[in-house]
Amino acid sequence: MQIAIVLYDRFTALDAVGPYETLGRLPDADLVLVAEEAGPVRTDTGALAMVADRALAEVPRPDLVVVPGGPGQTQQMENRALLDWLRAVDATSTWTTSVCTGSLLLAAAGLLEGRRATSHWLALDHLAGLGVRSTGERVVFDGKYVTAAGVSSGIDMGLALVGRIAGDEHAQAVQLLTEYDPQPPYDAGSPQKAPAHLVEEFRGRSRFILT
Repeated sequence: MQIAIVLYDRFTALDAVGPYETLGRLPDADLVLVAEEAGPVRTDTGALAMVADRALAEVPRPDLVVVPGGPGQTQQMENRALLDWLRAVDATSTWTTSVCTGSLLLAAAGLLEGRRATSHWLALDHLAGLGVRSTGERVVFDGKYVTAAGVSSGIDMGLALVGRIAGDEHAQAVQLLTEYDPQPPYDAGSPQKAPAHLVEEFRGRSRFILT
């Protein structure tokens, strides 16, 4: 199974690395990092780069596609090279997936119209504006389309897909070996749980303010 994780300038590292660590443990996984051009691609902080092994054109038929989100997603919404590639590979993929605002790129490519999907909580209204049945669930399956909410939820999505593809026991083994046993020191990981003033602060600063 060839798994293509898409990189672009200013993507969020964990959006890509979470699925990398989980899906990469599938039996016979051939995991490849792809970008418009091969080479290093900087994350949203600028302090970290990941290396795209191949250009998009060199990976025409991946079985599973993962599109991360991040601040750079906004600039990719009209990137014809990326959107055309997403449409082309979706025609033959077994699974087309995203993490965080990566779902906005799938929607921009016309792949999620009328489907249920999720994204980062700040982007849910924007996703709905693109013709998607937006939901705040952490991981959403709609046919072969699998979308994850913000950043850390890509780990959950990866495990859920491993379970679907290789069975529950294999997914449990991956969870055990990665010691994915969340015990956060705070209970503020969603807008329903976080202090209201923080939620409003980040809503006010969001690039997804609809005007």
